[in-house]
Amino acid sequence: MFRLGDARLGAALAQAAGISELTGRLLAARGVGPQSVADFLAPSLRALMPDPAALADMERAAARIARAVMEGERVAVFGDYDVDGACATALLCHWLGALGVVAEPYIPDRALEGYGPSEAALAGLAQRGASLILCADCGTAGEAAIAT
Repeated sequence: MFRLGDARLGAALAQAAGISELTGRLLAARGVGPQSVADFLAPSLRALMPDPAALADMERAAARIARAVMEGERVAVFGDYDVDGACATALLCHWLGALGVVAEPYIPDRALEGYGPSEAALAGLAQRGASLILCADCGTAGEAAIAT
């Protein structure tokens, strides 16, 4: 027999959120609790995304990017060659450009350079004047290349 959520929880959700009991039962069937009804019914990036500060060294990274912006440094954005890496690179370059930063995008040649940042690519970006290189959708396995 088909059960449409827990009737008691559905009624409680309906009463607390000012919604119909049917909607409350549907939410209960989907595992939505009383604290998350509003975010479920009116989703926003702020509510759905984790706090960026929870990432290791995020405050340090943000301060370094802010310094580059304030001091007018040249920035390179080293991106992965797949779709999300290319999009992340384009978005970062666009955002930095809007802040007045000269941002050079760099997408490695998959066949010639392989995956992730290489010492040669990072050195080339530094030689072209980049004092800050941001990695977009890559770099977590490039510790040796990044350390040089």
